[in-house]
Amino acid sequence: MIPNVLSIAGSDPSGGAGIQADLKAISARGAYAMAALTALTAQNTQGVSGIHLVPADFVADQITAVFADVRVDAVKIGMIARAEIAEAVARALSPHGDIPIVLDPVMVAKGGAALLDLEAVTALTDHLLPLATHLTPNLPEAATLLGCSDATTREDMQDQAEALRALGPRAVLLKGGHLAGDRSPDLLCSQAGMRWFDAARVDTVNTHGTGCTLSAALAAELAMGASDIEAVATAKSYVTGAVACAEQLTVGHGHGPTHHFHALWPTTPHFPERT
Repeated sequence: MIPNVLSIAGSDPSGGAGIQADLKAISARGAYAMAALTALTAQNTQGVSGIHLVPADFVADQITAVFADVRVDAVKIGMIARAEIAEAVARALSPHGDIPIVLDPVMVAKGGAALLDLEAVTALTDHLLPLATHLTPNLPEAATLLGCSDATTREDMQDQAEALRALGPRAVLLKGGHLAGDRSPDLLCSQAGMRWFDAARVDTVNTHGTGCTLSAALAAELAMGASDIEAVATAKSYVTGAVACAEQLTVGHGHGPTHHFHALWPTTPHFPERT
């Protein structure tokens, strides 16, 4: 049976992040992808130039409509933007706490634009963290949620992962890509303890949407019944491959997208001849 995964996030018209990245990652991992939009953005690989929020009640209506008709095996939550949207999403999801809910606390775009206001940070912490089974922050996002400085060592990461897990989620996947060095270590903190997932850092600027892609892939793996460790290992391996193969794409002039279908598409592009 093919699992169904619902992404709740904002739109990226350039296709590298947000809902578009989620739909690609979920599909690439073998699940059926669905989407509830929280915001429209005007953005490309060089940055965000505008945000148009979907009314909170309508965000909830989209989620309710999906659950009323479709079996949902996992949920991924991305860009929330405002407190009222966080509260609406929490209300819509609260009757469905028996499925994996992966929360990626999207706060800042690759180009530096703020995607979550300060009021929304509190609402996200109060209303969505207790519903989440898996929280996937990067180091700046973790520091914002905890009101502390960014982690600079693996020991800091362990302390912050434990503190985040105390806020409600069953498991925390703290992404260490912002650490200095040639490694990209991620830390899974759960009831079973701490587990590191390490990979070599890929030297590339094509990292647009990596956080969205990882959390969506994780949701897909969990929907298929994988354990926390299996799901994280597979999702991280998938994203590492997508980043490593990003040079096969020619999209934009800034932080390019990862190659979501790197394992499915031919390595040599085939362009139709022009007549």
